[in-house]
Amino acid sequence: MPYRIEPLFDTKNPAFVTLDFAAAQDQNDPLKHLRDEFVIPTKADLKSERYGPATAHPTDGDSSKSLETCVYMCGNSLGLQPRRTSEYVKKYLDTWASKGVYGHFKELKEGLPPWLHIDDAIKEQTAKMVGALPGEVVVMETLTANLHLLMASFYKPTKDRYKIIIEGKAFPSDHYAALSQLAHHNIDPSALIQISPTCSDTPYLSTEHILSVISQHGASTALLLLPGIQFYSGQFFDIALITRHAQSLGITVGWDLAHAVGNVPLHLHDWNADFAAWCNYKYMNGGPGVIGGLFVHERNGRVDKVSLPNGNSAAEDPTQSEDQLAFRPRLSGWWGSDKSARFRMDNKFVPIPGASGFQLSNPSALDMTAVTASLDVFAMTDMEALREKSIKLTAYLEARLLKYPDGTPPYRIITPSQAGERGAQLSVLLEPGMLDQIMEILEEEGAVVDERRPDVIRVAPAPLYNSFVDVHRFVIIFQDACRKVVASRASKKTPDTESGTAEVENGVS
Repeated sequence: MPYRIEPLFDTKNPAFVTLDFAAAQDQNDPLKHLRDEFVIPTKADLKSERYGPATAHPTDGDSSKSLETCVYMCGNSLGLQPRRTSEYVKKYLDTWASKGVYGHFKELKEGLPPWLHIDDAIKEQTAKMVGALPGEVVVMETLTANLHLLMASFYKPTKDRYKIIIEGKAFPSDHYAALSQLAHHNIDPSALIQISPTCSDTPYLSTEHILSVISQHGASTALLLLPGIQFYSGQFFDIALITRHAQSLGITVGWDLAHAVGNVPLHLHDWNADFAAWCNYKYMNGGPGVIGGLFVHERNGRVDKVSLPNGNSAAEDPTQSEDQLAFRPRLSGWWGSDKSARFRMDNKFVPIPGASGFQLSNPSALDMTAVTASLDVFAMTDMEALREKSIKLTAYLEARLLKYPDGTPPYRIITPSQAGERGAQLSVLLEPGMLDQIMEILEEEGAVVDERRPDVIRVAPAPLYNSFVDVHRFVIIFQDACRKVVASRASKKTPDTESGTAEVENGVS
């Protein structure tokens, strides 16, 4: 659906930059109750060197300010902890302590699903997050491991088709994975085609440019691997159009959705993507390094029947070996084999149809428990409602950043201004040399964002737990930091009136 950001706010209204304006927006937010589902660190928490909540920071003279919640705008790197996570994890620990191995199988009242079935229990909600059928998704492994597993299955180079197309500023892990896949097949690294911006002054990749590069290399390309949202710029690619164009040229299409899942609505089944992978610790709030997820379109996850001499079919007889079944080759593991025969230990791999057939080992029940807690929060709303709020929050952040009180700002936004071309993240490019000082001030003031060197900060108001007041507080802190750094830099360039010489003339820059 087309999303518009104008005219959401009257930026000429003097009240637009006030706390009261932001608070009024929060008051009218139908999703404001979801913020209470998360643990938001206080300023004192961030400064404390002890585990657990802090009472107040000992060096902070105003304890009330120290106990204010921080301004957390870093969900694109690590989401906040849902309050129910500790409750769910305690149930997991209690089950392990009181049931031992029986926790794999025993149904408990008011408990979590048995560990044997916990991966199936979260399929439906996971599928909703990415716009897929439940059988097309599975929570397993981690992002890069899943990309490798998927490429092992989907990247099948031939003499004529062997190239992999990625984008020029791909996340390093994706770049490494693609290069190592080429090396694994003894293919020269020059077969890695990188889509770079047409202008060096911007990271923006127009859809037309992306399509033109794909067309240029279409006849010799085996795989296209792109991010749904680019980690550096925050650009949201046209997944449907790019997928359709590449597939029309005979190219297999995969997506890295690390920055897209839980951020923007996705429709992977309808968009006909061949495969996708993601992590669950950014907008998905599952915890640092938690188990990831993957998508395999139903047409690629089929396990077809092969006639046997007795007139039955292999799919009807799970005791038959894999050479009597027709399915997409993959790096196989026992957790991907037919569930009813899993514990027969007969070493006959009969893949589960769909994405689950790509599983290797039994998943971490602890990780699954944490992901379940977050999915249960997402189940309290839907991605369309979250997207509507996200567009407003991000538009408000953009408008406030552009309204710099001291003339020309010492920064510019490099994320596309159109709502349909971005998610929650705005990437802000600072003037050279400002980053370290800005980040130091932000940390001191309890404003949490992340940096991408040499000069970019990434600011991401997540609609599940961020508010308009959060945005207001961040902009006040950030723009004040900018003024301080600019003033400090200017003072260092001021001539020494006593000596009559300028510092820059003495070699100080």
